[in-house]
Amino acid sequence: MKNKIIMFWVIVAIVIASVITIYKKPTKLGLDLVGGSRIMLEARTTDSVRKITPEVMSRLQYAIESRVNKLGVSETSVAQVGDKRLLVEIPNVTDLKEAEAFLGKTAQLEFKQPVFDANKQPKRDEKGLMMWEPTGLTGEDLKSASIGSDQTGQWTVSLEFNGNGATKFAELTQKLVGQQMAIFFDNEEISAPVIREAIFGGRAEISGGSSGFQYEEAEKMVNLLNAGALPVPSEIIQENTVGPTLGSDSIEKSKFAGIIGIGFVMLFMIFAYRLPGAIADIALIVYGLILFALFKAIPVTLTLAGIAGFVLSVGMAVDANILIFERTKEELKAGRNLFTAINSGFDRAFTSIFDSNMTTVLTCVILYFLGTSVVKGFALTLALGVIVSMFTAITVTKNFMHLIFGTGELKYPALFGLSKDDIGQGYEVTETKREKARFGILD
Repeated sequence: MKNKIIMFWVIVAIVIASVITIYKKPTKLGLDLVGGSRIMLEARTTDSVRKITPEVMSRLQYAIESRVNKLGVSETSVAQVGDKRLLVEIPNVTDLKEAEAFLGKTAQLEFKQPVFDANKQPKRDEKGLMMWEPTGLTGEDLKSASIGSDQTGQWTVSLEFNGNGATKFAELTQKLVGQQMAIFFDNEEISAPVIREAIFGGRAEISGGSSGFQYEEAEKMVNLLNAGALPVPSEIIQENTVGPTLGSDSIEKSKFAGIIGIGFVMLFMIFAYRLPGAIADIALIVYGLILFALFKAIPVTLTLAGIAGFVLSVGMAVDANILIFERTKEELKAGRNLFTAINSGFDRAFTSIFDSNMTTVLTCVILYFLGTSVVKGFALTLALGVIVSMFTAITVTKNFMHLIFGTGELKYPALFGLSKDDIGQGYEVTETKREKARFGILD
């Protein structure tokens, strides 16, 4: 009954993976395969940040990378060039305007106060416009942003400041009671409300003026702010499109090489393990289907590094089946019946499979958090492949074998690559080895 339930969920997983693979949008390919856009950014100083230091550049790079390369799977590369420049490479986007939109604005949020004259009245410029000066409260002090609404039902952007920002905001509102405090976003005045009373608690709200925000406008602003307010603004000083470094011909060659390699592996499994090898090949197809569906669902942008991670995980999936089948053959040679041999083979191999796969996943985690975006893509595809391979090797292969062989005796040893003389012959030898191992005796 338990095996039937497991098989039911395996079939459900196969159906879902098939639907995603067929109907989901095409797989994304990286810059080295399909080309894209290359944008050079240069950091600019502000009134509050008068010098571009290595620390400022590190924070700027991290913020932009977080915005355009979420989860490390879009394969967008953000690299520092010189003292105050960043090179951003965006795959599969050849329209420069689209690339700029993808990169997003600098998300510089500043709160400014009026410039007062000697009579403590707000000064205006020659055009009659209010003059503003920085307060020191910026997007760096922002903790989070969310979409809200005011009493009239108009969309607003609600802001929550961190501890330092909350203190600054409270001091400013205390000082500016009865005066305006302007909110600037990317050097554009969003609103300049009059401060009626001091505001404590670190929460504020940005309205879209008399007409209010459209929902899409509020959502866009919230996404930019939550992606990480940049410590300094950055200006695009150079941009161009780049062609694929490998091209479609290399993609086709990679596909051909992958098919040939996997084909030889599947033939080897059949030749070496007969019917269990064929079952392993079916499990390998299920593995590839589920993994490819995950790549599309996340989605993962595949570069050659990501494809290498996938191919490497295929080898580990086959390796798990080899360990299981060798253990099963040992049990059959020791005289176990077929049902017991299959279960024992899987149980005895599980520890080795789990240990080897977990060390690989641990390595992938380290590469993901410490590597560049391309390395992150390799680590992610390899880690997903290893986890899915454990599922197919332990669950799919085992249940397929029980489904085909049942619980009886092994009537045809040749199906396992054994002869009739092999069955039961190894019992005495195996038990002797186990006894010697218990007492630390080596042959």
